[in-house]
Parts: sequence; structure tokens; C-alpha cells
Amino acid sequence: GGGLAGMSAAHTIIQNGGRVIVLDKSAFCGGNSTKATSGINAAGTRAQRALGIPDSPEAFERDTTASAESGARPDLIHTLAHESGPAVEWLVDSFGLDLSVVGLMAAHTHPRTHRGKDGSESFPGMMITYRLMEKYDELVADGTGRARLVNKATVVSLLREGDKVIGVEYEKDGQRFKEFGPVILATGGFGADFTADSLLARVEAQWRTLPIWKDVPLPPLLSLPTTNGPHCTGDGIKLALGAGATTVDLHCVQVHPTGLVDPREPDAKVKWLAAEALRGVGGLLLDAKGRRFCDELGKRDYVTSRMWKHATGPYRLILNSTAAGQIAWHCEHYAARGLMRTLTGEQLAAELNTTPAALQATFDAYNSGAAAKADQFGKKIFPSLPYRANDTFHVALVTPVIHYSMGGVLTTAKAEVLGPRGPIPGLFAAGETVGGVHGLNRLGGSSLCGCVVFGRCAGRSASAALLAAAAAGGPAGSAVAGTTIAAVEADGIRARVSTTPGSKHLNVSIDWTAAPSAPTATSTSTSTPAAPAPAAAAAAVPSGPRKFSMEEVSKHTSDKDCWVVIDGKVYDVTNFLADHPGGKKTILIYGGKDASKEFKMMHKPDIIVKYGAKFLIGEVGAPAPAAAPALAAASTQDRVYATVADACIVNINGTAPTTNGPDATRPSEDGIYMTVYDSNPQGKLA
Repeated sequence: GGGLAGMSAAHTIIQNGGRVIVLDKSAFCGGNSTKATSGINAAGTRAQRALGIPDSPEAFERDTTASAESGARPDLIHTLAHESGPAVEWLVDSFGLDLSVVGLMAAHTHPRTHRGKDGSESFPGMMITYRLMEKYDELVADGTGRARLVNKATVVSLLREGDKVIGVEYEKDGQRFKEFGPVILATGGFGADFTADSLLARVEAQWRTLPIWKDVPLPPLLSLPTTNGPHCTGDGIKLALGAGATTVDLHCVQVHPTGLVDPREPDAKVKWLAAEALRGVGGLLLDAKGRRFCDELGKRDYVTSRMWKHATGPYRLILNSTAAGQIAWHCEHYAARGLMRTLTGEQLAAELNTTPAALQATFDAYNSGAAAKADQFGKKIFPSLPYRANDTFHVALVTPVIHYSMGGVLTTAKAEVLGPRGPIPGLFAAGETVGGVHGLNRLGGSSLCGCVVFGRCAGRSASAALLAAAAAGGPAGSAVAGTTIAAVEADGIRARVSTTPGSKHLNVSIDWTAAPSAPTATSTSTSTPAAPAPAAAAAAVPSGPRKFSMEEVSKHTSDKDCWVVIDGKVYDVTNFLADHPGGKKTILIYGGKDASKEFKMMHKPDIIVKYGAKFLIGEVGAPAPAAAPALAAASTQDRVYATVADACIVNINGTAPTTNGPDATRPSEDGIYMTVYDSNPQGKLA
């Protein structure tokens, strides 16, 4: 898994002198970690001290234990709380991250949820995870072989020798591969596992018995929408079960109260999450009649239970101008996606089928309860007062959504996966794959915290296992069998040299993929243009990138033909939709439009440089007038497409091929030459 837990583990191993390979079944790393919207919890940090926040690991431990209720596991909670501060300092010191803004989240006694300055970056999860991904890519590229990455790689089994886990077998491009060494499972939870025999289906009956749901009319668990990406199907948990691992609290599936409802697609199965930080800065929840019905800063399961029991939806999350000003970046992002609107108090009242006076009565009760510290729903903290009906409001429709799997693989505080007889040698786990860290309910901000804390624990433990095996002589079949000495991959060919510690043999493996196919009439080429032809011919063909009007771009809006504009450049992202980590819908809402502003809100500038080149088809501008065909002056791309009655123009790697043979019909020009179809020994179809 290549989310924050996996990346934290990988970097820890490398910092401890080890070698590591990250396998991720998706086209890109990041997983759900990149979607985390509120921040990362930590107690006793430099940022808290600078702000005068009197927090401590002990206070964080108490808050987490209270939230976990009967599911609390003291050893894991102690590690989470007491390693949280060092984890955040590691992110700041090792990766240069800004985590200087500290906010309050529901059910916390102190502000301890860290994020970067609003507007300076993207969502905290994206900011943190992407920085670790960037640094890992640099390590992969340094040529030492100490860090490797394989995407679109689905692990199908854990390799075992007796009770030891000694590696994995994975599938990529229809082929099977094996890697040897200690294994860290960091594949996330199972919040999108909706098949009939899924983990969600297996645990629903027990989920309905959780104490918080007593006397609450519950919908079917599988009927709920989710914030999880399609990759969240519990793969790591299922692999661990196959190796004899013990699981814990699988029925503890967190249903978050504030999934954002898109008015254009209210029944969408996958929804964006309204960050809990929105309520942390003072956001209120109102029912269909404009009334409060809960303590907005109560635990997630409590707020969700109140929504289902109150049963007066649709529900709205509202922020007055003071609250919205404190979290402006989030509000702007949600508004850009059509998930949040700005309304006057009069407009809000009309939408609620009530009057401004009735809305003010709701606000008066809230303001007076805050002043008297006697809120009707027991709320203790009241940011962004007062609420007044003559204000402007950021408003979003919200609904409960499956958000997090508290249950998973049972581990020690050192991230060792436990079986019936104790730790399973060679097997570790981190992140949402692990159960028992959060008990019956996870606190907001503790997901990213758990990823980094237990990712680092898993990395340290795996490094210790490598060192112990090497110090003991590393017999064949040990957890470090097949330690890589060197690896290189280029042009579809991968070579790897490995050894089994204690052995006198080297293992050399070479594998390759099919050679890339030649460009077709539907492909684009990014080759360097051919050398200029005579001036008369050159004038017949427009030079430079292709130009498209926004009118033309606006025609390409479907999942079978989707163009977007970013910084004046036009990208055909049709073939990227299925691979986009945020799902294709995230792109489709900007199909045929200029998405520059929204893209920059979620991504760093180098993302488009790194991954966008292959989808670039031109620029926004007035299209050049059509010109008569002129093969001699055509660019490389034009020549790839051009055909005449008895000849085909071909480009081979931009270099001049030998044309002395009988098949050559004219001299080559920078690798472009003509050959008569019927003269080709392999036939004209080739």
C-alpha cells in the first residue's frame, strides 16, 4: 500500500539503512490518505507550545480512551498518543512540511489537529502524503536500488515458510512476480467493499448491535454512501487472515455524519467529506426546519445517531461569516465543486421554509446557551459567536456516510501482526489495516496520526527484523531471504540481483514487457519536430502547438471524450479517468472547462508536468486556418499520420535509419523515410 502509512514505513526503513519496495494496486499512490481534510492530531508539539496550547500526550490518551469506550486497548492508545508529537516533528523536520496551524476537533479537550496555513497548500492529507510520495520518488530515481515502486501491482498472496512470512506474490500486466523480505500491510480499510460476500456484509449484523445505536432506526449498512475510494476493499486484512492473523473490532465501522450531498447527483454512492474542522471552527447542523438537534462537537457516532433518530432531513451544515473566514480554503474548495453555496440569512430561511425571525430564534437560543454555558444539547465549546440571521452563510447539504474501519488486523504496539500464538514473524501492519487503535469510535484527525505513528513503528520493526536475521547469519528461508543487492529497470526490461543471507549463491532475474507499439492514427506524439523544410513548403503547414477555442473544448464533456484546460493548455484526459486517484467524477465535473483554479487547489504545480505530458493535445487560442498538405514540411507528428497511395511515412526514434537497401525510395530526413508497402519483407500490414 502506498498511502501515508506505507510511505511512512518505507521512509523509516530507508532512514534505518534498509531497502524497500512499495507495491500499490492503483495507478498512483496516495490512497485515502490524500483525502483527509482536517489535519493530523499530535500532542506536545512545538506548534502547540508556540500557540500556548496546554496539551499533553496524557490528555490525548484520555480523550482517545473515552472515545474508544469498551473497545479501548491501552497499549495501542498509549503508543498513538505518546508517539504523535514525535511523528509530527518528523514530518516537519524530515520533509519540510508546514504544520503550524492547530485546530480543535470534536470530542477533543484541546486543539491538537495540525494543518498548514490555509491557502498555502491543499487538504492536509494531500499535502502530507504527497510530500512523502515526492521524496520516495526521488529515492527510487537515485539508482541505488534501495527504494523501488511498482504501481498497478495487486498482491495475491503472502509467501510463507512454516509460520514465517517471507515475502509476497503479486500480479501486474497479467504476469506473476515474487518479492522476498519482511512484509508490511498498509492497504487501508474496507469502506468500499460492497459485494455480497464483502467484509461490510459479514459484519453488518454485529455492527447493528453497537451500544450507540440503541433505539436508533438504522438503515442497511450496505445501502449507505461512502467516502472511500474503490481500492478500499480490505485486501491487507484478507491477506493477513490467510496467514493466520487475528482480527479485532471488524464490526466497528464508522459512519461519519457529514458526507457532502451533491444536489446534481444526490444519490451518488461515493461522496466528498465535509471536514470535521468545519464544525470545529463553529459550524452548526440544522434540520429541514432550521432547528439544531445535537452537540455539533460531539463524537461522530453520536452526531450520526442523532441524525437518524431525529429523522427530519435533509440536514444542512452552515457556517457564519466568522467561521467561514477561519477555514476559507475548505469553503472555497467545496464551493468550486458545487457542494457548498453562499446564502444570505433571508435566502437560508426561505430554503428552510421558515422566516428570518424563526431562524434568528434558533440562533438566539444557541447564543444565550453559550453565554450561560448551558446549551440544550450539552455543547461546551462555542467558536465563532454570535450567530445572527442578517449574516451571510456557507451552506452544504450533508448525510451520514461510511468513512472508516476501526477494526482490522490485531497488532502489538510495535506493529507486529498477531496470530493465536503471538506475533507472526516477518509480518507487520499499519494504518487503517490495523484494528484496535481507535476502539468503537475514531476521533477526527487520528487517522493521519495513526498512519504516521504506526507506519514508523512498522518500519522500525521491519528494519529490526532485517538486522536480526542478518546478524544471525540469515539462513535460507528466513524472513530476509532474497535481499536485493541491486536492481535496475529501463525500456521495459528489469534486472535484479539478490542473495539469500548465509548462502554462497547470487540470484539474477531478468524480465521484460512487450515493446511499445508504434503510434496509431488515434495516438499523439511528443517527438521533436523534424528539421525545417524549404521555406515555401514550411509556409503551408502551421508550426507550434495545436490551437483550440474554448467553444471546441466545451464539446468534450463525457467519460468517453473528456478535455480540460489547465493554465491555457488543453488536455484530453479520457484515458486517465479510470486511473485518477479521486475517481473519474472528480475530473468529469470540469470536463470541457478551464479547471486551472480547482486543479491548483488540490495539486502541486509539478503534478501536471510529471503526469500530464502524455495527455497534452494543444493550447487555447484561435485555430490556425487549414493548410494544404505538404509532406516535406510536416512536423514529426504530422508525418506519423500521413499516408499516400503507395507509401507510408514512418519515424523511428527520431534518428536516420539506414536506407541503402532496395526498399528505400528516397533519402531519410531526420529519421523520416518512405518505403513502398509491397517491398516490406514482413508485408505491408506490418
